[in-house]
Amino acid sequence: MQRRTLRRHLACLSTLVLGSAALALTPGLASAATQAPADHTLAANTRFYVPPPAQGSVQQILQLLKSGQLKNAGLITAMEAVPSAVWLDGETGAQAAEPGNEGSEQADAAVAKQVRLTLAAARLENAVPIFVAYNIPGRDCSQYSAGGAPTDADYDAWINAIGGALGNAKAVVLEEPDSLADLPGYCGAAYAAEFPGITNTTRVGDVAYAVSTLEADPNISLYLDGGNSAWQNVGGMAETLTAADVQQSQGFFLNVSNYQYDANSDYYGTWVSECIAYATVNEAQTPADALADVATFSGTSTPGGAFSSPGSATSPPGGCATQYWNGGAPGTTIASLSGAYTGGALSPYGVWSETTTTADLNTSGIDASYASSLAGTVPSTHFVVDTSRNGDGPDSMQSYAAAPDDQPATVISSLQAGNWCNPPSAGLGLKPTANTGVSLSSLDSYLPSNPPLLDAYLWVKTPGQSDGQCDAAGGVRTWDDAADTPSIAGWPSASSATFQTFDPLWSLATNSVFTDPAAGGWFSQQALTLAQNASPALLP
Repeated sequence: MQRRTLRRHLACLSTLVLGSAALALTPGLASAATQAPADHTLAANTRFYVPPPAQGSVQQILQLLKSGQLKNAGLITAMEAVPSAVWLDGETGAQAAEPGNEGSEQADAAVAKQVRLTLAAARLENAVPIFVAYNIPGRDCSQYSAGGAPTDADYDAWINAIGGALGNAKAVVLEEPDSLADLPGYCGAAYAAEFPGITNTTRVGDVAYAVSTLEADPNISLYLDGGNSAWQNVGGMAETLTAADVQQSQGFFLNVSNYQYDANSDYYGTWVSECIAYATVNEAQTPADALADVATFSGTSTPGGAFSSPGSATSPPGGCATQYWNGGAPGTTIASLSGAYTGGALSPYGVWSETTTTADLNTSGIDASYASSLAGTVPSTHFVVDTSRNGDGPDSMQSYAAAPDDQPATVISSLQAGNWCNPPSAGLGLKPTANTGVSLSSLDSYLPSNPPLLDAYLWVKTPGQSDGQCDAAGGVRTWDDAADTPSIAGWPSASSATFQTFDPLWSLATNSVFTDPAAGGWFSQQALTLAQNASPALLP
């Protein structure tokens, strides 16, 4: 049976090479998407678009076939047959400064063409495409994915080009990963000196412009950046989203290019939606009120007004409880575990729930706080979750503390802080679906069963594409060679220049001195590991 399944997947290789449009001819695909309700919520039977295979994937499949690794070739082939997002880029400031550059109009025409071609291919599949707009000025704090449009005006024109190309088409659009969870004010003094004109206010303005432009299409489900459950606190993220007019969009997205557990994203997304509802409905906070606070966020978010945390240790009604303190009143599960109003930060290295007896995974105190503060108000801001690489959750890096690596706590802490960057242990997660089965009451027992807030699980980050060159120079890797210097030929010492630019974790995984591909480059070793570690499994 397994051999027949492999042959079936390998037979898809020619389809992948020719392009994804032919996948529409494959028998057994789900029925076509139906018209979504007026609020743009995705229908449960929505079929998502399968784009052409990622650059580098077909070459890897062919190489695996040539070497007789039929199962591994089948895994990569199956991975490339799963619906995923199409990323839209534009002209960067560096490109604009190149001699002979034809101006941003060329980039706008190119992105409009990309959108139209994708829509045409999606129609052949009778499917809904997922687009990621990724061209915000000064993106990624000038780190691995630095770039973006040269000016706000250029960005607005680029968004206009996307909106014009979309027309009245049915599509999902994810507006600028990291744009709101990683505001310019969080980027530090060097960034501020390099980009003095890029501020929290201009960033929020760029996103809000995209909302007003793209939401003009009644068939677009537009989501804004909500970070992930192990990043910004609930109130700060909710306030930033409110400032960017999230309530005029479909909602927000979570976990893009990250590894957080589905349940944790589901809880976090629900709390962010609850916080938005409490602050804007119960306390009448406006986007302008929110922006007044968000404009001053520096280093990290410190929400104000109704978006701030409950005001005392006894958690009275009011405020937005956060994942970084989970204490609760008598009668909650967390109170029975830790004592009334005694709590701490939820751990990202386990699955959260209201009933678990593991204190740093228990959500009952946070849920009780929102039950009290909302006083019957039902949250209505929806969200989607990226499951492209979170099948095994985030890597705690604790395995490197044991023999034979014996890395000290300082190294483990640094590796944990950089565990978003090409972790060797990751696996593919749930395949894209709008039939999530997740309603309000399945997360927070006091809420009504409808409407569901979680619209879909999606593959947003392209599996197999590198997060960047994860090394000491970028601040996301370190290694104590006094504790352990593996017997790998060429392993550099901490005093060597090479030490700054190699990845010790993938060096251990490949038994070689390894440097990760640049951001967006095909990472064949990681692609295969993701497919092998997929949860649920890619192949029977």
